[in-house]
Amino acid sequence: MDTSKPNTLANLEAAFGGESMANRKYLFFAELAKRLGNAELAKLFRDTANQETEHAFAHFRLLHPELNVDDPLQLSDSEKQAVLSRCLELAIAGETYEYTTMYPDFAAQAQADCDANAAAEFNEQVNESKEHAGIFRKAAHNFGLLTPVEHHHADHYSVALAALQGGSTNTDISAATPGLWICKVCGVIYDPAAGDPDSGIAAGTPFEAIPESWSCPICGTRKANFTPLHPAKTQ
Repeated sequence: MDTSKPNTLANLEAAFGGESMANRKYLFFAELAKRLGNAELAKLFRDTANQETEHAFAHFRLLHPELNVDDPLQLSDSEKQAVLSRCLELAIAGETYEYTTMYPDFAAQAQADCDANAAAEFNEQVNESKEHAGIFRKAAHNFGLLTPVEHHHADHYSVALAALQGGSTNTDISAATPGLWICKVCGVIYDPAAGDPDSGIAAGTPFEAIPESWSCPICGTRKANFTPLHPAKTQ
């Protein structure tokens, strides 16, 4: 985002908000028209809503050029992860603002205005936004868990490539890395230094001390499907 043009950025934000609002409004009108038996008008509202979506997307691409992807096939796995991580960052920031600031302020004003229905709606949205933010944070956390997995894969491929270039097709398995365990199903790596706080496993907990009821945070497989991590090396 080019912060050297604050007025244009503010206008793009306003335009994005306006087009987004129009999209949802027209979809509401379309549903109402359908319920009232006017299929032609419902189609008109839906078609217009789709056009407003494209307008909103165009504004958003200008606001966040880091999210523009012309050819996904040209992106490396790390570049794809960076784009998706940025999406999650923006989603978390938006939902957090909603449940910490926007909806509480709206609810307080509704109560001051003695509008119980609006206050109840805003308070319900506080809880939903908090839940959404938690879901997005969990997804972002999972991306973080997958980073060392991809690193591990890359190391194995690098070793295999070096073996081939050296005229050998053999690789060797080195001694296990102390403390690190890898899931045989999805490849996620358990690091005792980080633990698994989302599952109640505190940082510093060795793998052997984890309850047998614990499961992989990515694929959900049982603890028994983890094995000590053995980095690859050439013979």
